[in-house]
Amino acid sequence: MKAITYKRYGGPEVLEISDVPMPTPKANEVLVKTFAATISTGDWRARSLTVPRGMGWAARLVFGVFGPRKQVLGTELSGVIAAVGLDVTKFKLGDEVFAFPGVGFGSHAEYRTMPEDGKILLKPHNLSFEQAAAIPFGGSTALDFLRNKGGIKAGESVLIIGASGAVGSAAVQLAKHFGAEVTGVCSTGNLELVRSLGADHVIDYIDEDFTKNGKRYDMIVKTTGPLTWKQTKGSLTDTGRMLLIMGDLPDMLRSAFLSKRSGKKLIGGVAAERAEDLKFLADLAIEGKFTPLVDRAFPFEQFVKAHALVDSGHKKGSVVLSLIHETPLRAAI
Repeated sequence: MKAITYKRYGGPEVLEISDVPMPTPKANEVLVKTFAATISTGDWRARSLTVPRGMGWAARLVFGVFGPRKQVLGTELSGVIAAVGLDVTKFKLGDEVFAFPGVGFGSHAEYRTMPEDGKILLKPHNLSFEQAAAIPFGGSTALDFLRNKGGIKAGESVLIIGASGAVGSAAVQLAKHFGAEVTGVCSTGNLELVRSLGADHVIDYIDEDFTKNGKRYDMIVKTTGPLTWKQTKGSLTDTGRMLLIMGDLPDMLRSAFLSKRSGKKLIGGVAAERAEDLKFLADLAIEGKFTPLVDRAFPFEQFVKAHALVDSGHKKGSVVLSLIHETPLRAAI
């Protein structure tokens, strides 16, 4: 089968289409014929080793010291069940699904196996394959930080930095679902987009510095940008929380200390990857309360252009690779 692979770290030019072995599902696994897969922030970091300050050594240990340990990127996908293992009961041939291999990567390929009890669910019927592929990374990251780590409550004021990105756009919608008053921070060209996602207020970071406008928030969600805890803590209420979805090592280390104290808290860490969170997001999508934001879908063969858009830092929501297949569906294995 065809897959996008890389053998050294760098820009989009290190990628190439290669022939790799076709995976065969085990007894408890399904084989997914990939229709769409995103290029996530995780893919960008793994390919380029662009990581927050102080995290370079850890990135090498995770992704590979001398070269990529996993040579096929892709943290999330959608598609159709092409084969099922002998013990599989939850899925059948032809089911439309979306899945979240996450740190296991491997989605930028024509086929990907997944355990039936893993992070794979039926695709919401009202979403396209491109939209469904964009559910897991941004949606589950925003959900885990807002609800599980941050303890968001109805009526709270929430400011989201990077509100037009994959995580930020999901955070805007989820914070509104939980009953918060939401302020989105983004660039001039994305103000109306963020409003359309449900934000009550928007701030153009080019024209206004929210750290100097005198307003206080119960929760600040940092999904991108250079602002530090020292710069933003003055914009929190006395019991406010800053959710550090993207931060450098000093702030990450500081979060463990500050979270043990009363008053303002800095909450960092790695987002959990749970099937139950995907189910929550899928249900919201079916109800029309959550729609993953897709910037653009590129044909599989235009992977270099797609990665370049992600590298530019100017994407809105998720960038998607669309795959077209001619291989017929296969029977149970």
